[in-house]
Amino acid sequence: MPRGHKSKLRAREKRRQNRAEKQGDKSAQAPVGEEGEASCSSSSVLGDGPSTSTGAGTLQAPPSAPATTSDAAGASGERSAVKAKGQVQKSKKSSQASTSAESSGQRLLSKKATMLVEYLLYQYKRNEPIRKRDMLKIIHKWFRKDFPEILRRASERMDMFFGLELKEVEPNGNTYTLVISQDESVSSGFRFPTKGLLMPVLGFILLNGNRVSEENTWVFLNTLGIFAGKSHLLFGEPRKLITQDLVQEKYLVYQPVPNSDPPRYEFLWGPRTHAETSKMKVLEFWAELNDTVPTTFQLHYEEALRDAEERSRAEDVPKAAATHPKATSSGYPQPE
Repeated sequence: MPRGHKSKLRAREKRRQNRAEKQGDKSAQAPVGEEGEASCSSSSVLGDGPSTSTGAGTLQAPPSAPATTSDAAGASGERSAVKAKGQVQKSKKSSQASTSAESSGQRLLSKKATMLVEYLLYQYKRNEPIRKRDMLKIIHKWFRKDFPEILRRASERMDMFFGLELKEVEPNGNTYTLVISQDESVSSGFRFPTKGLLMPVLGFILLNGNRVSEENTWVFLNTLGIFAGKSHLLFGEPRKLITQDLVQEKYLVYQPVPNSDPPRYEFLWGPRTHAETSKMKVLEFWAELNDTVPTTFQLHYEEALRDAEERSRAEDVPKAAATHPKATSSGYPQPE
């Protein structure tokens, strides 16, 4: 495995671990069908063009009446307890406020990265130069010091979502270009730009019981800025792409919903998808799209693990058969 490929994988795994630590044991509910509607926080990543817009209460002890020494001691103890409780709550709220501010800052950087992704795609499709000064205008001069981090996030998304790698044209880093990524773990066998639409749809199907209605699929795609009948900068006419092209290429199954009247349609994974990717890869992609980690979707993560185990056992069968060349179709070895 190439050294660059290994370093990419290690860096990506480290980032996932860091996000997992921040997430803790918090779990998210997956959406539509039996589990509600799956959402996507990076909704504008697939958009058509670049976007340029950019008191705690105080606990008080009750007044104390004249009392005996023991009563006074008890009252004093109560006041101390109330005071301590107030300090604990104040400390907890201060900690929560700090965490909230940090989370808000991260979300803002993520939003700026999404804006850069839109700009990069826009320039790529028009074969126009990608300049640092233009990117700084998009994210606003106030974020100049955060530019390296924002650009890093945008580059990761371009690589993960579209299989495009951002490279410097000049040593000074003022001009960039996009090239097709050679990282097979990222491409998942899907070519540009189809991957940018196919992978979110596959994730949406996975998180909704491995089948999802056409109606819900379009509701989801609309949140990504993709509309049936409206030509898209990257994907052309989306309805033709997902109901004809990807079906003919066996990436998707598009079939009538059983017993529906009037007839309705649904999407499932196609045989080529099962062959060229896995539930874990798609779940990892979906987690990246939502700026979280695969374990956030606990039930689907467990399903992806089972899928990986089944694949591993299936791969071991021909290996085991290869070690017994004298075995016949009946499964019994021939005598020597």
